[in-house]
This record gives sequence, structure tokens and C-alpha cells, in this order.
Amino acid sequence: MAMDAQAYISGLVERAKKAQEIAEGHDQKRVDELCAALAWNACNEDFRRKAAEMLVEESKMGVFTDKFNKIANKAKGVYRDMKDEISVGIIETNSEANTVTYIKPMGVIDALLPVTNGEATPIVKSLWALKSRNAIIMSPHPKGSKTCQFVVDYIRSILKKYGAPEDLVQTIAPDMITRETSDLLMKKVDFIVCTGGTPKVRGAYSSGTPAIGVGTGNATTYVDVTADLDDVADKVMRSKVFDYSSSCSSENSVVAHADIYEDLIAAFEKVGAVIVRDGTTEKASIQKAVWPGLPENHKLNREIAAASPAKIAELAGMTLPEGKKFFVVEENEGIGADYPLTGEKLSVIVTLVKAASFEDALDKMEAILEYQGKGHSCGIHTTDDAKIDKMALRMKVSRILVNQPQALGNSGAWFNGLPITMSLGCSTWGENSTSKNVTWKDIVNYTVVSKPIDAVIPTDEELFPAEIRNA
Repeated sequence: MAMDAQAYISGLVERAKKAQEIAEGHDQKRVDELCAALAWNACNEDFRRKAAEMLVEESKMGVFTDKFNKIANKAKGVYRDMKDEISVGIIETNSEANTVTYIKPMGVIDALLPVTNGEATPIVKSLWALKSRNAIIMSPHPKGSKTCQFVVDYIRSILKKYGAPEDLVQTIAPDMITRETSDLLMKKVDFIVCTGGTPKVRGAYSSGTPAIGVGTGNATTYVDVTADLDDVADKVMRSKVFDYSSSCSSENSVVAHADIYEDLIAAFEKVGAVIVRDGTTEKASIQKAVWPGLPENHKLNREIAAASPAKIAELAGMTLPEGKKFFVVEENEGIGADYPLTGEKLSVIVTLVKAASFEDALDKMEAILEYQGKGHSCGIHTTDDAKIDKMALRMKVSRILVNQPQALGNSGAWFNGLPITMSLGCSTWGENSTSKNVTWKDIVNYTVVSKPIDAVIPTDEELFPAEIRNA
């Protein structure tokens, strides 16, 4: 098997290199033509329907309609962001410094894909590759590999139609996906973009190949006394039920000020929440359904991930009342490993925590993120700018959403100014190398040409403060 895997991966990379050599000669007009063609054709309804159906069936996760819409939104959004950007030749001329900056491709990119967003991520990363004149090879999760093959074959058909090398976009075939082939690919490419859980990201970083790794989430949000509670409940609900919370950005916990806590619960009930109180058998049952191995281990039940609320109720031995869409579970006994409901659940379950004050809320949000998800994101629902500023200065996260649904906004959206992506950096706090919403600009190299300028050497008096010089 070892020789077969070696030969297979070497073949993929060799074909990618030959295709990339051709793409490196594309001018800006050609690059933009291919990006427009891919983005436009990715919005084709028949294609989106098939891809969404395939991933729901293959992975047993998520919601067909949300995946169907997600493909178009991400394709259009990513294309909108890159449409007028220069990715060939000179991108900056600095007359004062007398420098000129040229942009260049990296070569062959390995894209490690999560199963949760396996329908749209290959489209997004292929757009990145075409814009940056790289070739890309997808390394999908086994539970999404057939869908990835279908999407990649579709992308390749578009490239063929426009006379571009099909091997600019490839994937490891479903019957060749093993840990061995994934590891081999990471070692043979020029760069890795890894979207997934911490173990996968660590594997990318330890491969010996330069990498960007992104994940893991456990988003939390604060609800202030100044917030419109009906609006908050609606936004959290929409965020939680979207694709059955497959997104790492979905609110896993809501920290609410004590003065509005019960009113928020009532607002959640109005938008379809099953309220599960502290100390009830239902809470214990849900916790056991999510983590069957407790207290020995905290491994998530695979059947819970991006499952329907009916499935979760069934696993918890509960009956889901008609019209209910998600679960709000109180956790006011503690935060951390002994209280796993304060961690990531990848499901339509949001944990509700009471805070005595804004300071107490910040303390609790910090504790939640310290347990899981540090570096990723948090949110705040308020009309008080001073509290937003205080949270931004204190919280060790890469993005804070104000009065927004996190799963629908963290990765960029039509309603905010964040770059649209499928890969969210979590900074060094989350053991990542970037804190940005990753885009095509993260898979390019730069060459700076520097020409002489008139030397201006400042005096010590000009350079150093008097109190330092005279100390």
C-alpha cells in the first residue's frame, strides 16, 4: 500500500505543478475570467442541489436548503471581494520609499477540508487558487469525500470549457483517502491551508511544509440590558438552526445579564427554543447524549454533530414539542471541563449563563473561551459603545460581532464588512498562525524591488525623547 499511496500522491502533485506553470503565465484578464466563470457556474441551481443533497446524505449532517444557499452566497461573496483586486504583476509602488512590490503564486496548495462545510469550501478555495495562480489539491474528510469529488469534477469541467488546465483543481479520490495519503500530500506541496479541528491543524503545522491552520470554535456572546431581546433571540435562533449548527461560529453559549435573564428566556421560547433548566433530568439527559463517555472522556457523540433537533431529542430520550427548533440549556453551576455544556457542541444546543454584571459577564466569557475556543470569536448585543470597547480591549479573540448572528456573520456576510471566507484564523491564542478571515491573499508570495533613496539620518535629538537621552 505504501508504494501505491506514494505513487498516487506524487502523480497528483506532478500534474498540479504542470498546470500551475501554465497558470503562472496568465495575465490579469485571464485570471479574472476564470474566477468569474467559476463563481457564476457555482451558482447553478442543478449543481448546488446535487452537491447539497450529496453532502447531507454522505455525512448525515446539516440541512439541504442551507447548504444549497450557502454555496451561492459564498461563491458570490468571495468573488465580490476579489473581483477588482490585482493578483498579477505590480501591486504597489511606493514613491517615497522607492520600492515596487510584485505578487507571485506559491505553487501547489494542499487544502484540508472539514466535512461540516464540504459543499462550499472546495468552491471557495478553488476561487482562491485561480485568483492567485496556484494549483490546489483538496484533502477532504472521508465522510465528505464523494461530495468533494463531485464538486471538483464540476470545477474541472468549467476549467476545460474555458481552455484552462483542469489539473489546477484536483482532489484525493474517495477510495484513496487515508491518513497516509493525507500526510504524504502535506509533505509534497508548497503550502497548506487547513480548516478543521485542533489535531488536524497541529498535523499541518508539524508536516514540515509552511501552513495556515484555522479552528477551533466555541463562540460565546453577551446580552446586555440595553439589547432588544426579541431581536437577540431571533438572531441567535437563526444562527443556531442554520445548517444545524455545523459552523464553528455558531453561538455555543449566551451570557445574559441577570436583569434581563428571564425575559431573554421568554424571548427564546417565542422563537422556538426548548428551555432546559438547571437541575432537571432533561439537562442531565442532553449532556449524556452529547458526551456519552462522561466523566471518563469528553468526546462528542458523532450522531449529535449537525443533527436535527428531533434526532437530539431522541438521543436524549425526550419528546420534541411541535414547532421547536433548538435547545437552550441553563448552566449556572460552573464553567470548564467539569461543566462540558460550556464547550463546543456542534449542534442546535446553546448554553445559557447568567451574569450578575457586565464585568461578571466578561469573566465568564473569558473562562468559557479558556476552556475551549480561545482566539476564535465572541459577540455582544448592546447599544453601549463603551462596553463594546471594553470587551474588544480585553477578550483574546480574533473577531467580535456586535448585534449580529455569529454563525452567519463571522465568516463575512453581506451585512458586515468582514472578508467572506470559509476559514477563520484564531491567532496564537487558538494555536493558529493568523487572526484573519483567510482569503486568496494568504496564499501568495511577494517580491519587493528596492531602489536607492537620498539617505536621511536623523540626529539623536530628533530620534530619541529628551527624557531618555538625559536619564
